[in-house]
Amino acid sequence: MGEIRLNYYSETCPNAEEIVKEQVINLYNKHGNTAVSWIRTLFHDCMVKSCDASLLLESINGIQSEKTSTRNIGMRNFKYINTIKDALEKACPMTVSCADIVALSARDGVVLLGGQRIEMKTGRKDSKESHLAEIDASLPNHNDSMMYVLSRFQSVGIDVEGTVALLGAHSVGRVHCLNIVDRLYPTVDPTIDPTYAEYLKGRCPHPDPDPTAVEYARNDRDTPMILDNMYYKNIMDNKGLLTVDQELISNPITSPYVEKMAADNDYFHQQFSKALLTLSENNPLSDKGEVRTDCRYVNAD
Repeated sequence: MGEIRLNYYSETCPNAEEIVKEQVINLYNKHGNTAVSWIRTLFHDCMVKSCDASLLLESINGIQSEKTSTRNIGMRNFKYINTIKDALEKACPMTVSCADIVALSARDGVVLLGGQRIEMKTGRKDSKESHLAEIDASLPNHNDSMMYVLSRFQSVGIDVEGTVALLGAHSVGRVHCLNIVDRLYPTVDPTIDPTYAEYLKGRCPHPDPDPTAVEYARNDRDTPMILDNMYYKNIMDNKGLLTVDQELISNPITSPYVEKMAADNDYFHQQFSKALLTLSENNPLSDKGEVRTDCRYVNAD
């Protein structure tokens, strides 16, 4: 286990967290959707073995990038992590890890989307290898059974309540049509509200969407850039986008938490913050890791 703690960079790079925050705000003002990307990046990195920035590695020198996995289709804005990294390298060369950038940018992104500020530890190191082969067994898929999804989250220390809260991240952003069409074609899933199904078919008019095309639908059309409990209200009205969203309300283990979060936005935020913090601390690297100078590549020996 890596030694992570609050204010890890207080002596080596005192302004590190402020630099990340400043860059995250700048990027948000230029490209609003980056704030959503930072939350997704944390999830897709930390669920697979460790919060170690392995997701950011490109395919080169025997490394096969995790970005090539079908589970990571639609992931965006990786290039802007380099923008944050460049600012940190200018201030404090070879000091702040890419893994910490992933964690801190998610923390600051949550605030921009209306969530609570999370006191997050730092001191993670970066992986020297990709975990592509482990993704399918680690990252729950959009159409997995709820029991399997719960077991995957439990493996990283997140309970049922926390899992329901983390899926509330679907309150913001959008989903590629590839992950929706199985509920629309050849026949519409009867659990989808008919008017919502019409909206989805308008957004995703083909049963075989192009994975490279920007074809998507929003889970929450009312407040698509605010992290809030509209997600839970929607799935209670059969307006869940993914199979996993609908299963949250149909499964008797998770449905009581859905109802509670739909009724109480503050409770949702508390549980979301708690679960995201737990996820951010999954299996941090220490002696086996490094601080990459470029988040896309391991350091040259």
